[in-house]
Amino acid sequence: MSLSQTRPEAAPGAVLVGVDTGQPHPDSTLGELHELALSAGLLPSASLWSARRRLDPALYIGSGKVAELKQQVLDSQASCVLFDNPLSPVQQRNLERELGVSVWDRTALILEIFARRARSGEGKLQVELARLRHAATRLVRGWTHLERQQGGIGLRGGPGEKQIELDRRMLEDKIKILQVRLHKLERQRSTQQRARARAGQLRVSIVGYTNAGKSTLFNALTHAHGYVADQLFATLDTTTRRVFLAPGSFAVVSDTVGFIRDLPHSLVDAFKATLDETVEADVLLHVVDLSNEQREQQIEQVNSVLAEIGAKDIPQILIYNKIDKLQAPVPFTDRYGAHAGFGGRDSIKSFDVSALTGAGLDTVRAYLAGLVARSEADTNPTFHV
Repeated sequence: MSLSQTRPEAAPGAVLVGVDTGQPHPDSTLGELHELALSAGLLPSASLWSARRRLDPALYIGSGKVAELKQQVLDSQASCVLFDNPLSPVQQRNLERELGVSVWDRTALILEIFARRARSGEGKLQVELARLRHAATRLVRGWTHLERQQGGIGLRGGPGEKQIELDRRMLEDKIKILQVRLHKLERQRSTQQRARARAGQLRVSIVGYTNAGKSTLFNALTHAHGYVADQLFATLDTTTRRVFLAPGSFAVVSDTVGFIRDLPHSLVDAFKATLDETVEADVLLHVVDLSNEQREQQIEQVNSVLAEIGAKDIPQILIYNKIDKLQAPVPFTDRYGAHAGFGGRDSIKSFDVSALTGAGLDTVRAYLAGLVARSEADTNPTFHV
């Protein structure tokens, strides 16, 4: 989708900014940031790309680029600027002062999208916790009153205590309350997981890059009717269903939140209870958008997050999805060798499917049914991919 594609006039305009700081795969087209902006209800109206060896500690991109960026903001009448890079609180504050509009970095943008998309009570708690943790690092942003001290006996905080210290304590108290509430929900989820483990059912967790088609695959396998949309982070809440594979053969399948490049650590921590469905799984269906030219980098990003949450050694099955969008098959050798060995094996089983049309799904079901059959024949039941 091009930056010039029209959107509803009510959508606030945004200028996109990307900086190549030497990262392995810079997104010079800002395509993913563009999709993130649309998911947040913003209209990308202009873009700026810069390559820098050294970052400006005050403005991130330097005064010359800031002047160019300010002109773009004025010309496009944008109401905010989105950076595809992390900004320090000081850099964000200085940029807002120079540009005269709100400035968001990638982390803040993803948090905003998660806040818009969370539906369940647990999901809303997790997003709120992540936003509070992020806010706790940015108390200096634009708050002139934080430099004033509270004086006089009897006033809140006591004599000489700065407002910023009071704000920080309030945030810490809110974070503790949310952590307690989420811990209770985590215990309930753990009880459900132990019950499924005792039942000896195959536990399958669907993982993958956001918008790879995880929810579409989940609906196709389970005949559920979960929300599906062609956008980033369309669904956040984990859904679990029992799936019929073959006569007398069943599995429990869970759809999880999608991953993305530079997923904020605060979100990974906040969604730990949800991601435990992945850690406790017997096998992972790693969904890959075969039509996406960045699929190899996306696989690497997903595997990186899996390693971070302790799911690296869980057996994986690569589900190359969206074959219906291809004009010609992608050679298997072009999308396999780099990922051999992940999960402790010399190779990874893979299937080419279309979750939308159902092509190839019968083969996936038959393979999962085979895993169940082999485990039942074993005196010490385990699931071997």
